[in-house]
Amino acid sequence: MKSLVTLLSVVLFVGQAWALDFDANVPKDIQKQMLEDLDFVYAIQGSGQTPFHKEIFKDVSGAEYKLFLESHVKSVGISACGGGNAVACVMPLFGAKMWLTKNFIEFSHPQIARMMVVYHEARHTERAKANWPHDNCPTPFLDENGNNMTSIWTGASLAGEAACDSTQYGSYGSSTIMLKNISKFCANCTDKVKMDADLYAANQLGRISKPDVKKAMLADFNAKK
Repeated sequence: MKSLVTLLSVVLFVGQAWALDFDANVPKDIQKQMLEDLDFVYAIQGSGQTPFHKEIFKDVSGAEYKLFLESHVKSVGISACGGGNAVACVMPLFGAKMWLTKNFIEFSHPQIARMMVVYHEARHTERAKANWPHDNCPTPFLDENGNNMTSIWTGASLAGEAACDSTQYGSYGSSTIMLKNISKFCANCTDKVKMDADLYAANQLGRISKPDVKKAMLADFNAKK
């Protein structure tokens, strides 16, 4: 009986994931990959969370991440998103929909990094917050070692681009907080997943253009609620 209940739970769980609607032009392998990625995120079990994470996502928990995403994104399409180096985008007129670009499809990144993009775009669907617009990155835009800041996804230069946030609550800030909390508190993630989450979180923290906000985020990462 227990095995039957478990099987039914899995079937229902997968059925809920398939409720995400894909446009016909989204490649089948990308659809499958995204649903498998979501299954991974929805299964996360956490042992704590930082205060900023509590504000945005509540617990480090697959159930909470599922509620968040399903309340933000209903469908996925393919678009050039204005061209250039975009990986994905949201077009406010279309509401709860995100678009992937060829950069999402053609570049290879870890599973947790792909989910970083999805939750980043989910934040952009929040019309009540004007879709959390980005700030222009500084020019020049240098890291702590004096090197030019580039996209971890495409390698493109970020100086002067609308690719930074001035708040921890925007798309870069919130996805950074999510990844950092997964790296610290995920109880059922592999060491590789936690290492990848920490790596991409550290990189995305560099997109926070205000030093005081970045300082507050670093302090948050060392707190537990």
